[in-house]
Amino acid sequence: MPRRKASSATKQKKQMPMWPLYLLLVILIIAYAVYNNPIIGIIAFLVIVAIIVVIAKEVKEEVQEKGSREGIKSLAMAIGAAVLIWVIAIVALQTTAPINAVASCSMLPSLQRGDLVILHGISNLSAFARTHNVPIVNVSPSAFSAMESGMNNEFLAYYAYPSNSKGNLTSYVPSSYPYTISLYNTQCVDRIAYLKQGYNLASCYVGQNPSQNLIKYNYSIQNTTVNGVQFKLIVTSAISINGTRISENYSNPIVVYSTTSSDTFGGDIIHRLVAVINAGGSYYTLTKGDNNPALDVQFGNYPAPQGDVLGYVIARVPVIGYAKLLLSGQFSQPAGCNQVISN
Repeated sequence: MPRRKASSATKQKKQMPMWPLYLLLVILIIAYAVYNNPIIGIIAFLVIVAIIVVIAKEVKEEVQEKGSREGIKSLAMAIGAAVLIWVIAIVALQTTAPINAVASCSMLPSLQRGDLVILHGISNLSAFARTHNVPIVNVSPSAFSAMESGMNNEFLAYYAYPSNSKGNLTSYVPSSYPYTISLYNTQCVDRIAYLKQGYNLASCYVGQNPSQNLIKYNYSIQNTTVNGVQFKLIVTSAISINGTRISENYSNPIVVYSTTSSDTFGGDIIHRLVAVINAGGSYYTLTKGDNNPALDVQFGNYPAPQGDVLGYVIARVPVIGYAKLLLSGQFSQPAGCNQVISN
């Protein structure tokens, strides 16, 4: 008799529904997307862990109830189905990474943090660029190699400063004094700010464009909203390579590329394609986040070769990507989410 009760209790335990946990997770993810509160993110992460633990426990109980052979068979079928779906997606979309999640706010307002994006592979970068009217610029392999070896010289950003002081910098257009806008080496600026040493920021002054640089930059002044307050921000809006001027085009496709240890920012970068560089038959991407004031190369990320480009965005699903971000421990909202540049 006690055995039957225990068996009945076990069955009741097995039949406990999972939907309350799933519903709670959905509510938490939506709340996190709205409020961007790290505490909500941590709670959502714990709920995800709880769901995984419950599923693992149910699998274990099924193995004990049906025997190891049947349990393993059921588990193998479930895993096989998931792998099959993934393989079909890889083949159909022609990329090894058919889905990704937007982790930052660098693509606002086109993409939101927490969006799940679906990618299609790019088998031929030059053909892809021509099909999508993305400019292709031809450069010599030696010129491109020189740019890569001198990447520190590409750490450039536009600042405004008073005409009588190159050491008083601001990224926004000042309203209280006459100003001049020029490029500064941001690696130099950041080093002085980090070390808090008494060097004058004027030592980081570059001017309008270094003559030895392959890429020449041009700026414009765009409206930006920071914490609900509107400012005028100085941004890179066009580039010139070998005399070819390329303006920012928000109709260009959004691509995803993998970074390397040499890049300043790691992970998969989801940014808009600005141009393609052809260096003797080897093709590289120049990219920029819609909500960033400068190109990726100006932040110290090398132009991605075709082999590092995972694909281009063909669809987005709001909020769902937060599950991946939370599972990887990305609870805090990254810098830049309080700013939106008007395109």
